[in-house]
Amino acid sequence: MAAPLPYISVVSPVYRAEAMLDELVRRIKASLAPITDNFEIILVDDRGPDNSWGRIQAQAALDPRVRGLRLSRNFGQHRAITAGLDHSRGEWVVVMDCDLQDQPEEIPALLAHAQQKPAEIVFARRAQRQDTFFKRFFSRSFYGVLSYLTDTKQDPAIANFGIYHRKVVDAVLRMRESIRYFPTMVRWVGFRTSAVDVVHAERAEGSSSYNFRSLINLALDIILAYSDKPLRLTIKLGLLVSASAFLMVLVMFVRFLTGHILVLGYTSLIISVWFFSGLLLSVLGMVGLYLGKTFEQVKNRPIYLVDIDTTATATA
Repeated sequence: MAAPLPYISVVSPVYRAEAMLDELVRRIKASLAPITDNFEIILVDDRGPDNSWGRIQAQAALDPRVRGLRLSRNFGQHRAITAGLDHSRGEWVVVMDCDLQDQPEEIPALLAHAQQKPAEIVFARRAQRQDTFFKRFFSRSFYGVLSYLTDTKQDPAIANFGIYHRKVVDAVLRMRESIRYFPTMVRWVGFRTSAVDVVHAERAEGSSSYNFRSLINLALDIILAYSDKPLRLTIKLGLLVSASAFLMVLVMFVRFLTGHILVLGYTSLIISVWFFSGLLLSVLGMVGLYLGKTFEQVKNRPIYLVDIDTTATATA
């Protein structure tokens, strides 16, 4: 007789979290114990430089409800989340970071809210973020720009942490595009959505692996993957430039008739060359970025590759 499917799956991408993993698993278990014993914890090692995988293996050996997946290389946080979702089986799935800023003690409140509302998606809203000023400022700026470019309201207080019904997870997993950003994908699939204010803790140890460069690259990927508005804005800019160029022709013609232009064509030629060269380069660059992302997608490579699965190793 097959074992019953878990009621709750907890998926956490792991990167440079060796010192926090034992505490993370302990607190998740303690938080889920009053709800059900029928749960699974899926820890996805995204090939960090420390010994996180060793701690995951140790936890999996102690409790069969803890499952470890080790990716073949570093694929990034949101692809690691996809790997965990692909292997999850629970009716409800919790996605949370491994750094303990997302507190496992909030899981019962998220589930209770989902059942009482009812809602298939319950986001954890970080009422007071315990991040650096730079990270909070960048987050607000990024979500403001993303809201404008996607014509969808984005909340900088909401990230990956939340609880999601199985049908939401299955819908997200049907989206196999190479550029992954979990919160936006969840919003795209729809279903009944709600949010609960949670306490956001300070990072237990170390610092975030996201630096300025990686945040900028992530922002560009998300904007290019989920919005064509930059292309439409370049069309509007082109029309605006064309209109301004026509006005400049009239101005230059009037100045020529009144004798104010002594060296014919010099000023207008230089301005035109510099201005339109810059405009063409920016438009070509924008189109090139979209073509590059399209090329990446049509190659149809796997979103991630699993090197080791502790469940498979245990049953071998």
